[in-house]
Amino acid sequence: MVSVARKGDASIVEVAKDCGISEACLHRWLKLADVADGVRPGATTSESAELRRRNKVLEQENEILRRAAAYFAKEISPK
Repeated sequence: MVSVARKGDASIVEVAKDCGISEACLHRWLKLADVADGVRPGATTSESAELRRRNKVLEQENEILRRAAAYFAKEISPK
C-alpha cells in the first residue's frame, strides 16, 4: 500500500479508501517507511524494539541495585 500511495496515481485518501484503512493509518505507514528508507530521521521499528528491550533490562538492573542498597543499609545501620 505504501508503494501504491508513493506512486502518486491516486491521492492518499483514495488509496486508503480503496484498501479499507483510515487515512491516518496510511500516513503513519508512509512515515514509518520513510524512516526505514532513511528519507526521514528517526528510529526504525527494530531500533525502537531494541531500545524498549534495553530500557526494560536497565529498569530491572536498577531495581536490583535499589533492593541491594536497602538490604545493606539495614545491615549497617545501628539497631
